[in-house]
Amino acid sequence: MQAPPVKDGPRMNQDIRAPRVLLIDQNGEKQGVMPTSAALEAAEEAGMDLVEIVSTSEPPVAKILDYGKHRFQEQKKKAEQRKRQKVVELKEIKLRPNIDTHDYEVKAKAMHRFFDEGDKVKVTLRFRGREMAHPELGMKLLHKVQADFDEIAKVEFAPKMEGRQMIMILAPR
Repeated sequence: MQAPPVKDGPRMNQDIRAPRVLLIDQNGEKQGVMPTSAALEAAEEAGMDLVEIVSTSEPPVAKILDYGKHRFQEQKKKAEQRKRQKVVELKEIKLRPNIDTHDYEVKAKAMHRFFDEGDKVKVTLRFRGREMAHPELGMKLLHKVQADFDEIAKVEFAPKMEGRQMIMILAPR
C-alpha cells in the first residue's frame, strides 16, 4: 500500500485541521479567534484562499490571501536574494622561494585584484630539489606576503609545510 503524497508548503482551505483559528483578513487586520468553517466562508466571500501561516501557535494563525500570488512573490524574493549574494572563491597564487622582485610584484598585483573582488587567496610556495634544505627562506617570503597585505587581508590559515610545499590562506578584511 502506498502512502498519500505529502504536500509541501502551508496547509490551506479544507486541509486546515484545527477546529478554531485566529483569522487575519486580506487587509492584514486581526478578526479574532473563530471556527475554521466560518473563516473558510469569509475566505470564499472574498474570493481568496485561507492559508495557515503559523501552525505551531494555539490557536493556529490563518490568513485570507491569494495563494498563487503569494507564492509568486516569495519566488521573486528568493531569486532577488540569490542574485545579490556574492560567492567567495578561493584563488591560488603559486610562488617559488627564490622569486625575483618583479615577478613578486606581478603576483602581488593579482592578489590585490582578488582581494578587491572579495575572494580568498591561497598562497602556495613550491620547493624543488635542494630548495627543500632551506624552508626558512620560504617562511621568510610568506611572512613578507603577510606583511605586505596586512592592511587589506587577514591570515585565515597560517603558513604550514605540507610535503614539498608551504601553504597560507589569506581572506579580505
